[in-house]
Amino acid sequence: MKGSQLTVYAATQGYRKHHVPVVDWILEEVRKVGIVGATVVEATETIDMHGKYHAARFFELADQPVAVTVVAEDVRIDALLDRLRQGGASLFYTRGLIEYEVLGET
Repeated sequence: MKGSQLTVYAATQGYRKHHVPVVDWILEEVRKVGIVGATVVEATETIDMHGKYHAARFFELADQPVAVTVVAEDVRIDALLDRLRQGGASLFYTRGLIEYEVLGET
């Protein structure tokens, strides 16, 4: 199958949208457009799109950088990006064309 891999970088765990952590909001938008899988990666350090340094620290995990990655058909990725844009959150993303397949029994 052919489609796109989208990675959305949410600067920190503490960033909120609609009174919920932005990662939870992104995952809900992923579900709403019919994408059935997502991976959340928590990083230890990052520099955000504004040049600000963020790091996970023992006492302040709310500043831990996170990224959400999904793979799906282009039409679903386009729908997800439309929903994220409409949500108004300040997010950075990368998108790449990929080929993918599910191996083994489903």
